[in-house]
Amino acid sequence: MWLYLLKRVVLAVAIIVIAVALVFLMIHAVPGDPAATLLGPRATPEMITQLHQQMGLDKPLAVQIVTFFGGLLQGNVGFDVFSQRPVADVVFEQLPYTIELIIVSISWAVAIAVPLGCYSAVRRNSVIDQVIGAMAVATIAIPSFVMAVYGLLIFAVNLRWLPAIGAGNGLWDGLIHLILPGFAMGIGWVGYISRMVRASMLEILGENHVRMARSFGISECRIVSRYALPLAILPTVTILGVGMAWLLSSAVFIEVVFARPGIGTLIVQAVNSRNYPIVMGVVLVTTFLTVVATTVSDLIAASLDPRTRENL
Repeated sequence: MWLYLLKRVVLAVAIIVIAVALVFLMIHAVPGDPAATLLGPRATPEMITQLHQQMGLDKPLAVQIVTFFGGLLQGNVGFDVFSQRPVADVVFEQLPYTIELIIVSISWAVAIAVPLGCYSAVRRNSVIDQVIGAMAVATIAIPSFVMAVYGLLIFAVNLRWLPAIGAGNGLWDGLIHLILPGFAMGIGWVGYISRMVRASMLEILGENHVRMARSFGISECRIVSRYALPLAILPTVTILGVGMAWLLSSAVFIEVVFARPGIGTLIVQAVNSRNYPIVMGVVLVTTFLTVVATTVSDLIAASLDPRTRENL
């Protein structure tokens, strides 16, 4: 287990280095002068040159990358170009909003999708199974930003049941403001997870240990919950870990549509203003979260199915 964790740490560091380097190169490949964009049309050549020196843009690209990684090893990601605050403070100030949005959306999606998948597998080829399958495909096919726009128009604008924008003040108000964004972001996962659980459950219900349990007269409910579900949910756990990157990208659209704070809104603003340090800080955090999520999902899968521990 410790050897496996060491390998994952080394792999995580390599992934972060490659991702940051690629984003660094892509940002510098964007046409235009970031210093001129930041200072505006009234900027003088002297002001632009001074900002170039301040941001380190007057140095060769290779030197800029080495300088950035050198500062990263010292815990210095850089400073916000506008506020001159440390990038880490700006990013971690917005990160909790995105994390709570992801947790809410995935939690309600899993809570609904797993029972639906189990019921569809137990009552396969029934009318309800076909209805659940059709609804699952429909929710998968509709993009999250489309659900966000229609949810905003229906429940916030027309019916006025829920707030339209912002993150709210306080615990209860914050939860109310999470309903629409969490619904729009999690609805696609309901169909995806339910289909995956159904397929895994059908396969496991036909295995020998399940037949043996039935021969001993164990109830079908206990067979499903005790013997089949822990194994059927393994692919879902793995997909949720790998899907962290997809969740973070979905959060960008959701936060923009609902005008919520978060790292999605932060990176959109940073890209539009060519605020390089903030973009690099967000990339570091999102890459780290993705690597951690995949590692945790692998460990959970190993704890649920002892057979997978042999591959660690």
